[in-house]
Amino acid sequence: MRISKMTCTECGLALEGDFPTPRLYRLDAEEQRFVELLVLSSGSLKELAKLLGVSYPTVRNRLDRLIEWFKAEQVQDEIFRQKILDDIEAGHIPPKKGMRMIENL
Repeated sequence: MRISKMTCTECGLALEGDFPTPRLYRLDAEEQRFVELLVLSSGSLKELAKLLGVSYPTVRNRLDRLIEWFKAEQVQDEIFRQKILDDIEAGHIPPKKGMRMIENL
């Protein structure tokens, strides 16, 4: 999913365009909560296990799955970055547009 419109709740000003979705937003609600609790527990998996009411190995497995997901996302971003650079070199997209696309990854 991509964000296509952003609106100020106070003044109603709206921007429309193609806004990238931050990586953490791409996680489901349960994964986002896991990351939030991990930060709040200062990265202590033992403390996180207590907060979640699960075993340490369960927390470790969930964290390992998230680590693999983030690594896969980085690989996909690098593939997309290279495609943009190739398209710039081939003249399919203007350099300024390509650089904006790369900045939004």
